Amino acid sequence: MSGAGFKVVPYRGIITLCAMLATLMQALDTTIANVALPYMQGNLSATSDQITWVLTSYITAAAIMTAPVGWLAARFGRKNLFLLCVGGFTATSMLCGIAQSLPQMVIFRLLQGMFGAALVPLSQTTMLDIYSVEQRGSAMALWGVGVMIGPIMGPTLGGYLTELYNWRWVFYVNLPFGLLAMTGLALCLPKEEVQSELRFDWIGFGVLALGLGAFQMMLDRGQDQDWFTSREIIVEAVLAGLGIYLFLVHLMTAQRPFISPAIFRDRNFFSSLVMMFSVGILLVATSALMAPYLQVLANYPVQTAGLVLAPRGIGTMAAMLISGRLSNKVDPRKLMLLGLLLLVGSMNVMTGWTPDVSVRTQVICIIVQGMGIGFVFTPLQVIAFATLDPLRRTDATAMLSLFRNIGSAIGVSVTSALLAHNIQVEHANLSGFVTPFNRALTASGAIIRYLDPATHHGAALLDAMVNRQAQIIAYVDDFRFMMLTTIPAVLLLLLMRRPARLAPAADDHAAVLE
Repeated sequence: MSGAGFKVVPYRGIITLCAMLATLMQALDTTIANVALPYMQGNLSATSDQITWVLTSYITAAAIMTAPVGWLAARFGRKNLFLLCVGGFTATSMLCGIAQSLPQMVIFRLLQGMFGAALVPLSQTTMLDIYSVEQRGSAMALWGVGVMIGPIMGPTLGGYLTELYNWRWVFYVNLPFGLLAMTGLALCLPKEEVQSELRFDWIGFGVLALGLGAFQMMLDRGQDQDWFTSREIIVEAVLAGLGIYLFLVHLMTAQRPFISPAIFRDRNFFSSLVMMFSVGILLVATSALMAPYLQVLANYPVQTAGLVLAPRGIGTMAAMLISGRLSNKVDPRKLMLLGLLLLVGSMNVMTGWTPDVSVRTQVICIIVQGMGIGFVFTPLQVIAFATLDPLRRTDATAMLSLFRNIGSAIGVSVTSALLAHNIQVEHANLSGFVTPFNRALTASGAIIRYLDPATHHGAALLDAMVNRQAQIIAYVDDFRFMMLTTIPAVLLLLLMRRPARLAPAADDHAAVLE
């Protein structure tokens, strides 16, 4: 019952619970503040453009500080870093809750993102170390519940807290979780050796921070600034490309870069990075699209919309627990194939939706979609670390988190941009039918008189109808786009190797199979 890198430790259940709490805190805070932004805007005397910095500052800081987690854990010790980050995240959450001005809020959110960046990689590495290879599927299923449920349930929980209390409670809610996690980790997590001789690669970190920060800013502000018609977006795009290019050159030429190039030479791990990027695109983008779809087009109250979206989390949890049990008995690649097929199938069904689709149909489709994510996510963790050197785990978990976050950011930005663009295009196309030569608008009747485009009232009604139809078509186009981006991910399964522990008895002597 032991495997490479597995350590028998006491109080494993308590450590697992604390790692899950830390993961849940960080995952929740990526989306929980979204619904509270309008309330913050008035309270902090900010414009609609300024208040988005509450989200942008957190996401950008988290993206930049995710990459060096492996070096920091080796240099200062994983336990020390874990405690510092949980404590810092909890403290800055409280500071965000008591912020009295926008500059204070932005500074506190930056700090919160910096401390929160390490929570997911450190918790995942801890789980991988304290569970054997045979138990890893179930362990990753438990850990993954926090990672995947957090972004899904964040908007719903944030909406209820804001409505029942006020927006400050979306930050105060972290206090009990943070205190419990800190206490459990301080008492139960064993210490590791500190590699005090390590020196930090400031050049590599600097160019990567420049690239990631500029890229994240470009994605976050692109829609508001009309993308590449804005000088700001062009500058950010150039800096992002330059920073990432210099980082790649430095990674291949430097003697001791802070991220080891060896982890990218592992075929399973590299394929898993690309797969995680693809899952990240769907993870947040679908929720970001469905919330306004249900509220604006289907006219659902915010509470009802939240309840309709909630079953996605149930589907994800169920699939994670099932796949966690099966990952040691069934080829993980087959489970991932099932998950990808469920995702593609659910998105294909959504391409036929209109606002009149029944709640039952929506809930079933959303549950299936959640199950697809769950069947991909847990086996992906097993595959990613199956052939990787255990000494590279912390770096590897940081890269997985980084690629998932980048995928999520790109998914939200691209689908939002496509939605806005296609609404304008379809509005123009449909408006071409609103002419004096259209017999439907020139026939006699009371209803037609109300839709007379020659009158101000009739033109306004027609424009509202055309705009609604344009939005419906644009959402369908977005659903189709996400379906098409998922299909190529199936090809990645061909690059992955089956873990040796899961191989048939006849092939026991092979290090890796197929």
